Amino acid sequence: MSSEPTQNSPADNPDSADENGTTTDNGTLRPREAPVLAPRPVYRPHVDSHTANAFRRPAGQSGSFAAHGARQDASSASIAPKGPPGAVLAEAFGRPPGSTELLQRDPDADSGHEPVAGPADPWRDPESAARLGAPAVPTPSARELPHTEQLSARQVLFGSRVAPRALLVLGAIALAIGLVGGLVGRLTAETASTLTSRKVSLEQTDSEQPHGPIAQVADAVLPSVVSIRTTVGENGATGSGVVIDGNGYIVTNNHVISMAAQDQSGRARIQITFSDGTRAPANIVGRDPKTDLAVLKVDVKNITVAQLGKSGDVQVGDAVLAVGSPLGLSKTVTSGIVSALHRPVKLEGEGSDTKAVIDAVQTDASINPGNSGGALVDADGRVIGINTAIRSESGGSVGLGFAIPVDQMTQVAQTLIRDGSIHHPIIGVSARQKTVANEVMSGAEVADVAPGSPAANAGIVEGDVIVRIDDREVTNPDELVVAVQTNKIGQTVNVQLIREGRQVDIPVTLASD
Repeated sequence: MSSEPTQNSPADNPDSADENGTTTDNGTLRPREAPVLAPRPVYRPHVDSHTANAFRRPAGQSGSFAAHGARQDASSASIAPKGPPGAVLAEAFGRPPGSTELLQRDPDADSGHEPVAGPADPWRDPESAARLGAPAVPTPSARELPHTEQLSARQVLFGSRVAPRALLVLGAIALAIGLVGGLVGRLTAETASTLTSRKVSLEQTDSEQPHGPIAQVADAVLPSVVSIRTTVGENGATGSGVVIDGNGYIVTNNHVISMAAQDQSGRARIQITFSDGTRAPANIVGRDPKTDLAVLKVDVKNITVAQLGKSGDVQVGDAVLAVGSPLGLSKTVTSGIVSALHRPVKLEGEGSDTKAVIDAVQTDASINPGNSGGALVDADGRVIGINTAIRSESGGSVGLGFAIPVDQMTQVAQTLIRDGSIHHPIIGVSARQKTVANEVMSGAEVADVAPGSPAANAGIVEGDVIVRIDDREVTNPDELVVAVQTNKIGQTVNVQLIREGRQVDIPVTLASD
């Protein structure tokens, strides 16, 4: 059981405790054994010497700056003058001698009288109220401009100081200057006219020198070279051709007319355009995809026939002309030389069934698309090849053109005219390139031998490397195809090959495809 604490006045007993030892202090209960904490020390930050010098009291001053007990009534405060102003200030800011005008005017004064100064001067009494004085510069009153007479042209130009007689003299001088200037212009125009004349007549003389050999060859060959356009519906292709017989036979490339030959819709059309502009339709006599040659026939009389040369007469370095219709430009002639012979070139084109390897004549005469089927002629105007292909990274002429030799063209064209088709000799192997004989000799390695083929009958097996056929060296599969096709069907050739490091000669009788 607990008892109520005894109430004592603060003056007699500031702290009281109950029977449990609880001490009452101003309404706060604190245990009697609770420690009494000392006052917290005042933190005074360190003041460096520079700050103390800048913000400390002046020397000899302690406490506040104002004297103790000093009171100042703002309403009765006044600024006592400290003596008369200096002579310089009085001269600069004082009133002019004899002037009684005040700087400050009473804004409440009547507008008809000069304002007078108020009871307080704000320049001398800072406690006085602000007053608005009169403007420093008076506003000018509106005035009417005086009426004047209109000025004449003479007054505007010369004022009133030039007499009429002087104006007449000036006019006469101006007229004289104009006459002199016109006379000078006339003389200058007559002098300039000597640079041109209607009396000069340019004369042209007839050349007594005959045209050069290239012009003579071009003039003789162009009539025998034609332009060929093949269309199937809305699709078309262009090329060139050479007239090889007076009965209207024209030789060209198979890839020029293969689109029309493979068409089954009956919409194919082949049109021939001669150098004189004559046009005629053509029919396909026969074509050979394995040599990329074809023969056409037109029903046109009195046509110019090209002269055919012989492949054996062609040598590297001979001057040649390429005649045809490159890029659709008919009757185009480009010149060059024979840069190589017996160059195996594989021919395969998109949209054409041509799949051939030709023993090409290489030339640096410019050949472009559209030259295909045209003539490659020598310096005597004889055809030595049929322009067929170019080799280029960009698709344009870069000085590497290839033509089918005239001997192969003559044989294929003669057979197509006679029989309408042609067959070729085969050996019956597929090959890939192979290096043999201590990496110093290349050949065509037999990859597959067709059963019952001439190669199989002769004992050629897979892995044999063919390096020669008769007198023609074979270094890759394309040269193997060319070496076989230069022979005749049924002819026996000597095939030289490398088998297990040994050289073997095997006779093979070629068969027909």
